[in-house]
Order: sequence, then C-alpha cells, then structure tokens
Amino acid sequence: MKINIADNINTIKQRIVSAAVKCGRDPDSIKLLAVTKTIPTEYIIKAIDAGITMFGENYVQEAKDKIAVIGSRAGWHMIGHLQTNKAKYVVTLFDYVHSVDRLELAQELDKRAGLINRKLNVLIEVNVSGEESKSGIPADDAPALIKQIAGLENLAVRGLMTMAPYSNNPENARPYFSALRNLRDNISRQQISGIQMEELSMGMTDDFEVAIEEEATIVRIGRAIFGQRK
Repeated sequence: MKINIADNINTIKQRIVSAAVKCGRDPDSIKLLAVTKTIPTEYIIKAIDAGITMFGENYVQEAKDKIAVIGSRAGWHMIGHLQTNKAKYVVTLFDYVHSVDRLELAQELDKRAGLINRKLNVLIEVNVSGEESKSGIPADDAPALIKQIAGLENLAVRGLMTMAPYSNNPENARPYFSALRNLRDNISRQQISGIQMEELSMGMTDDFEVAIEEEATIVRIGRAIFGQRK
C-alpha cells in the first residue's frame, strides 16, 4: 500500500490540535518530532515538503548519512541510547540530544561541544517505569545528575525525556507521563542555576494524545507518519 506522508502528517497535526484543545493547552506549545530510524531520505524530504522541521534519529552513522544529504533543511535530534565514544560526532550533527542519562556522557558531550565552540541542547532521559530493557536514569537520581550537569558550560539542559512501557491501551502510559511531569515540576522548584525545564519529550504513535494531556511539549512520531518499518 502506498504511503501518503503529507496526509499522515496532516492527520497527526489535527490530532495534536484536538488533544491540546481538549485539555486547555495551546497547540503551538507542542512540537512534532518525526522519527526517521530506517526511513529513507526520499521519505524525509517528503516530510519536509509537508511541513516537518524536526527529525529524530537513533543511530549516529545512519543520521550522518541522512544529514549529509538533507543538511540544515531540518533540525536533528538524537533520541537513541548514546555511547560516550560517539559524542564527538553528535555535537556536530545534532541540535538536541534527548538521551543524556549519565554524568560520563554529559562530560564528554560538554568537552566535545567546547572544542567546536557551541552549546548543545540536551534532555535528561529518565527511566520512569524501571524496566531493565530501557535506558535512562532512575527518576530518584535525576535531580542529582542535573545538578552535576548544571556546571558544564557547553551543555544546556532543556528538560526531560521518557518512554512508557508498550501497551495496547494508551491510558496505561498515563502514570509514567504524569510521573515525568511531576519530576519536571519538582526540579523546576529547586531553581537550579542554568537549568531550564521547558521540554517534556514523551509520547509516540500509540500514546501521544495522552502525553499531550500530561503536558508533553515534544511528541515523537514515526509509524503514524511513515508506516511500519521494514
């Protein structure tokens, strides 16, 4: 079956608006991040033509190849688990890193960003569910990590990211999204110098509307735009 990417994007945007209006939020406060893991470049270009400006990639090499073709026509976000030895590539390729979950990685990103005189936007990945299969720092440890990262001058902490456990029922994700929102509020109240808790990256194809109701500012959508991965 042929995939109409423009129609899919339009549908998702309409659903974002509806979800935002339902809970009294401004739809413009929610950003649509198209997840392009394994998605060919020609599909990404179609998404750009349909108005997408932000793309999320899981692997550095795959992103590097795509960015070489597409370049600054879009903003690029690293959303996958990141090995420390990839930091030197990440700071030149991406505008945001959603998957900072340990001090060692943050320090390496800071060092590499400093070498090219740039400030890198990062989100702290939190494993709210406690699943061993998921990356991310435990929620109880996140405030301490953020306080440590606050002293790194080449990183700008912009918020938090999480993934809810897979479920056929979107409502099952709500407690995890609510927990991340509460963690965000708790960290904000601590008024850590240089830390901005403006972004909550949470919600994917199956549960993004619930995430919006729990104050997500970035929803990460792949399958609903590009279809099932092959």
